[in-house]
Amino acid sequence: MAVAGCVADDVGPINVLTTEVGHPSPTYIPDPADDGSTVVGLAFSGGGTRAAAFSYGVLRALDDVVIDERPKRRTLVDDIRMISGASGGAIAAAYFGYKGRDGYQDFRERFLTQNAEADLREAISPVNLVRAYYGGVNDRSGFARWLNDHLFDGATFKALHRPKGPIVWINASDIYNRTPFLFTYDTFAALCSDLDKVRLADGVAASAAVPVVFAPIVVAATSPDCGYHRPGWLSQALADRNASLRLKAYAGALDAYQNAGPHDYVKLLDGGLTDNIGVTGFTLERSAAGTPYGPLSPSEAVRLNTLIFIVVDAGSGSNKAWTKSLHGPKASELFNVTTSTTLAASVRDEFDALKLAVSQWKGELVRFRCGLPGSTVSAYRGSAGGWNCRDVRLVVQHLSFADVDPATEAKLNDIPTRLRLPVDQVDLLIGAGRKALGVNPDINAAVAAIRARAGIRPAAITTAAVN
Repeated sequence: MAVAGCVADDVGPINVLTTEVGHPSPTYIPDPADDGSTVVGLAFSGGGTRAAAFSYGVLRALDDVVIDERPKRRTLVDDIRMISGASGGAIAAAYFGYKGRDGYQDFRERFLTQNAEADLREAISPVNLVRAYYGGVNDRSGFARWLNDHLFDGATFKALHRPKGPIVWINASDIYNRTPFLFTYDTFAALCSDLDKVRLADGVAASAAVPVVFAPIVVAATSPDCGYHRPGWLSQALADRNASLRLKAYAGALDAYQNAGPHDYVKLLDGGLTDNIGVTGFTLERSAAGTPYGPLSPSEAVRLNTLIFIVVDAGSGSNKAWTKSLHGPKASELFNVTTSTTLAASVRDEFDALKLAVSQWKGELVRFRCGLPGSTVSAYRGSAGGWNCRDVRLVVQHLSFADVDPATEAKLNDIPTRLRLPVDQVDLLIGAGRKALGVNPDINAAVAAIRARAGIRPAAITTAAVN
């Protein structure tokens, strides 16, 4: 009892309730500054620093792919219009959103090669064992504070409002409603809170809050009278018996926040519990759009030629040692085996659902585009000359450790999902991310078509090592 009395930790809440309703989420993804013919979306998986480094390698490879030279040099990174992440991938996604295409390159030095575990407690003392029993060893004074002080410089979600910046989706898990929890304006409007005042570090820490290692991140949900009104998509999702189950569950959670329900607080843990590859943001936006073109605007849908959506998955393969024995896996291995099996099955289902949704979306986009009068096309594009309403390519690809050579894959699979890794492992992961993108035939084919339209000679994606 005396030991338990010492456990008084910083558990939140991370938001401030207000009597004024927050503004809703944007209807469409940000409009690009160029001609809008290319749109890139990225989803980064969970997996600690391992996932963050692998994702960073993909970003650096994208930045080497020049897709236009007139009126100025442009790479695929310039066309990232949406980026999301869960757990370790959320760190990379949030940092790109925070620093932008001209500032994210120092991520290796500021995070990947640092000791993000410096302020974390380990469950080896009686007090920390009690903390684990009461919900989690580490609170906001650990990883969230480290992120705030060393990576995000005290910034809040308002810092993501950069000119030409992408929409950023950070995924955590609401462990009461058993749904993804997206750090979006619609979510925080339902909580009568202002997302712009929430620290980026707290959102990312919630996404990376592995159960027991971390205490849940707490969000206040006492629902003061702030004049909140359900957005149209939420009311429609609740009323439509045939709505997507994912969308319906998320709408139900937001409705519970506003109508109090049985709780005053929302408890958040690792985003990987409900979506380990970070695709919830895009899939919900597409389900909620209610139009053939959303989350693109009508003009974006008309100007689009190529959309490349890349899921960067740092999940590891299985340890084959115990498959060569009659016995095993051992008790010490069962937790990892069980978790990995569950995550792998979930990732396959999520990616297959994403591909199906995008395939259906393409059909709707083509019908929308082909049904427009020439005057509307001209208004959106500047001219209808040479336009083919069916000329739209949607490329969805899954990049993983399996995309590199077998020897490197085996080394990558042995890297733990910690928040601190040796520099040689960090650089191995970065190089693997670059190679996984460079050897992908569908992405290479899409890039070749983009470059041909811009009048640039064909070139393979580089896979050179980079720091």
